[in-house]
Parts: sequence; structure tokens; C-alpha cells
Amino acid sequence: MPRVAEHRPAAEPQSPGQKARYARILDVASRLGAERGLEHVQMHDVAKEAGVAIATLYRYFPSKTHLFTAIMAEQVDHMDDESPEILAACDPVDAVAETLLRATRHMLRAPLLASAMMQSNYAAHTATVSEAAGIEAKVHRTVLRLLGLEHPTDRDNRLIRLLMKSWHGVLVSVIYDHTTRADAETEIRLACQVLLGARSNASAR
Repeated sequence: MPRVAEHRPAAEPQSPGQKARYARILDVASRLGAERGLEHVQMHDVAKEAGVAIATLYRYFPSKTHLFTAIMAEQVDHMDDESPEILAACDPVDAVAETLLRATRHMLRAPLLASAMMQSNYAAHTATVSEAAGIEAKVHRTVLRLLGLEHPTDRDNRLIRLLMKSWHGVLVSVIYDHTTRADAETEIRLACQVLLGARSNASAR
């Protein structure tokens, strides 16, 4: 599991030039992560290939945990983009399932990068890195929106959190070849049906 080097807030890019450097860093780190895996990505290689000073890299990303958590956050930002499968879903639970499946397929295109993101996300939660909480909140909001829940109950929120834990568990299992991709998709659909179906039945009573 990656180590969080120090407890200090990461800087946010402000100017267009800073934002361009930030984006280059994420692009380079994503490529290197997909090629090498987390343990073999070196921060100085990321800085060199992104064309930034190592001090600049560490200002935005104090550790590899921050860096790969930010990559995951960027992917999650596009999680609720529309797609034909999601638009065709006739049931809100199906729309959630299709959204999670699309995110899963995207991550599994680069298994080493997916592993790097998942490891970093877990380490970030342990170290209370703010980006990790942001990822969880974004996914939670996406599920609520797809379900049409403007005023979720405590039960609704708990069921969604259980779904997120189930999804993460399935992702880890398939990344480490403990589950086939076909079985993973079946299990994600089943988790949505069981957990969010429980929410729907509870709301209907």
C-alpha cells in the first residue's frame, strides 16, 4: 500500500498555465501507472516526462497516494456522463448498474493503473486525504441522482454506501484475478438489484 509522505494540503492550480501543468502531470502519471504499476512509478520520472520541476509536482501532489487518488477523482468526475446504455435503462436501478459497469470496464482497460488507483484510494482514506472523501461523495451523489432521490433517508444512504463497498470489493477481486470480468459484471448487477431493490421496497411501504 502506498505511503502518504506528509500531512499537508495539496495546492490547487489557479492560472491557465498551472492547470495545463496539472493536466500534463495526471496524463503522464496515468500512462506510467498503466505501464508499470504503482510500485514502479517514480515521482521524478513523472516530473521529467511532464516537463515540470519536482518541487512543482510535490506542491500539487505531496505523495504518490495523492497523485493516483487525483487520477481516480478525475475518472469519477466523468462517471455520470450520459451513454446509450444509461439512457436506455428503463429502471433507475438499471441506470445505476450500467453506470457502475461502464466505470468498471473503463478502469479494467488498464489493470495496473486500476490497481494503482484502488491502492491509493484505500491509503488515502486511512490518511484522511481529502480527495478520497470527494470521490466517495461524488459517486454517492451520482447514485442518488440516478435514483431520483432528492431527500434520501438514512436507510437510503446506508444502502448506497453498502453498494459502493460491494463495488469496490468486486473491482479489487477482478483486478487481482480472483473473479472473472463476466462474473464481476453479474455480481455488480446483483448488488444493485438486491441493495437498491431493498431501498425501493422500503420506500414503497
